[in-house]
Amino acid sequence: MNAAANDVSSASTLDAAQRAEVTVSERPQRARDPAEAPALQTATGRILVAAVIIAFALFPLMLKSYGGYLCTLFCVTLMATYGLNLTVGYAGQMSLGQAAFYGIGAYIAAISLKAGVPFFVVLPVAAVTCFVVGLALGFPALRVQHHYLAFATLGFNILAYLVMRNEEKITGGTFGISGIPRPALFGYSLDATLPFFWFTLFFTLLLIAVLYWLLRSPWGRAFAALRDNPIRAESLGINITAYTLLAFAIGAACAGIAGVFFAALVQFVEPAPFHFSASLMMLLAVIVGGSGRFFGPVLGTVVIVLLPEWLRFMQNWYLAVFGFAVVALMIWLPGGVLSIPERFARRTAK
Repeated sequence: MNAAANDVSSASTLDAAQRAEVTVSERPQRARDPAEAPALQTATGRILVAAVIIAFALFPLMLKSYGGYLCTLFCVTLMATYGLNLTVGYAGQMSLGQAAFYGIGAYIAAISLKAGVPFFVVLPVAAVTCFVVGLALGFPALRVQHHYLAFATLGFNILAYLVMRNEEKITGGTFGISGIPRPALFGYSLDATLPFFWFTLFFTLLLIAVLYWLLRSPWGRAFAALRDNPIRAESLGINITAYTLLAFAIGAACAGIAGVFFAALVQFVEPAPFHFSASLMMLLAVIVGGSGRFFGPVLGTVVIVLLPEWLRFMQNWYLAVFGFAVVALMIWLPGGVLSIPERFARRTAK
């Protein structure tokens, strides 16, 4: 009797996040965790990923200054979309406010860097500020779900945009804040395009690595569990509110970090890049790439940042072609570009 009681007692003390692993693994999921990415599971895949990263790092050497700027903008946007993928793809919450946190980080950087605050002080301050704002917004907003949450975050994005545009004494209004300095590293200036690109790429990879570790941890499995079956996850002892709020706040912090790099990249901040349409584009990147797939934001960010530039040779038609391409992807690949291997495997099995 005592042994049985001890067994029951020890079982009941299992951490809720660890028990989420059982919930996630009991049924085949579309994207349980980053381990589902085949490229990270074999030595050949990891070598291929490393080769792609090295090739991308060297790619701007063959481009003009504007090409290097686009590659840096790709890295910056990728930070924000990876954070949104955590909120939307892994925690299962629809957010249309990512551009607001992006803007908060950018304005913190613009004001602080012009005041002479070191970049490596501004970066954690922006991340923590967006994390706290995300908690403050998320606590009441996450009482509603799905499209109601989307409207709540959309309202916050519009409010943040109006503050950025109208509070001229703080944000400069529509005139913006110019002359934002770029950081220096060990006394070496990063004002040139290539050094700043490599600097941004390093921090982008670092952020992605941290998110990979997070999603492979029991916390990440808890996120997947509450997305796939919140009632069952709650029955296993997972605090749905706490974990969803955590995912939302971490996603906001990622956008804040991206905003700091954006301000240093363009060296001029004004409200237009943080309109709610930017949130829609970030959400589009997550969905097109594959929501809840670890490498989904990479392909999605290529679509929203680089594809419009590649289509500019069509002149007045490039936006129409871009829109048609996105609509076609949503119709024929609702699971995102990374769902193609799964669709092919299913057809082969038939």
